Amino acid sequence: MDIVLLESLGVSDAVIEGHAQKLAAMGHSLAVCERSADPTVQARQIGSAEAVILANMPLAAEAVAAAPNLRFIDVAFTGVDHIPLDVCRERSIAVSNASGYATQAVAELTIGFMIDLLRSVDAAQVRCREGATKAGLPANLLAGKTVGIVGAGVIGKRVAQLAKAFGCRTLAHNRRPVSDPAIDESVSLDELLRRSDIVTLHCPLTADTKGLIGAEQLALMKPTTLLINTARGPVVDADALAEALREGRIAGAACDVFDQEPPLPADCPLLHCPNILVTPHIGFYTAESMEERTEIVFDNLYAWLGGHQQNAVL
Repeated sequence: MDIVLLESLGVSDAVIEGHAQKLAAMGHSLAVCERSADPTVQARQIGSAEAVILANMPLAAEAVAAAPNLRFIDVAFTGVDHIPLDVCRERSIAVSNASGYATQAVAELTIGFMIDLLRSVDAAQVRCREGATKAGLPANLLAGKTVGIVGAGVIGKRVAQLAKAFGCRTLAHNRRPVSDPAIDESVSLDELLRRSDIVTLHCPLTADTKGLIGAEQLALMKPTTLLINTARGPVVDADALAEALREGRIAGAACDVFDQEPPLPADCPLLHCPNILVTPHIGFYTAESMEERTEIVFDNLYAWLGGHQQNAVL
């Protein structure tokens, strides 16, 4: 069986070669390709392959539709909004993901954003390099803050656990009822926005969550509230957030995700407003999580080759 790896998984060539040799011993071939967003190139790379592996690169619907033998898409990522699931359903193509590989990485970054914003770390390091002092910079403890978690799945619950360790009170809004020792209360979205000192987003991108945080929701927040998005960019209305920051209607924000994958265009509104930390989608990216997702995605492949699917999305 022909298998195609469409982009780097962020691990050493030796790790990939080890899996290639294992697959060869099983009678299969693994071709490794350079990442390309061009649908024509993707279609050519997939060719007659029956399985493909990729991470967070958008996979073109045209490329999937043009692949005559494709039966399995193995996603080395948690979210699958970059995969044309409608086409996969029509073609009866199985899809698996690597859910859970980056839980700790995203949760730790989220807590780091909270501390960075509360202690003005970014502004302070600029002052220090310029020979200035901390005079006038706001600084607050994370302890004692109310943290509102939108999306209390595996990552949201881990954020709650870490926040509790810092002495925070935790609120959660989730599409399904949630019960967890680290979550003090489950509340409506509006109540969470009104009461939280920090709002952190950990929900998937769906038709229901696109634009979930817009001008109306931002208006419910206290002027001292911080907003953190390590979920998906379109969950937040970027223009509305930029306006709220410019007008001082919330105290600050941190965004690791945007309406498109970095590099971002120069006119991205979140690059040009005050009191915001922006990072180029690093939440999942640690050496440990890259190794973990590679093992998960190849385990998914071996399971599928053996006749059963695990971590199934479709």
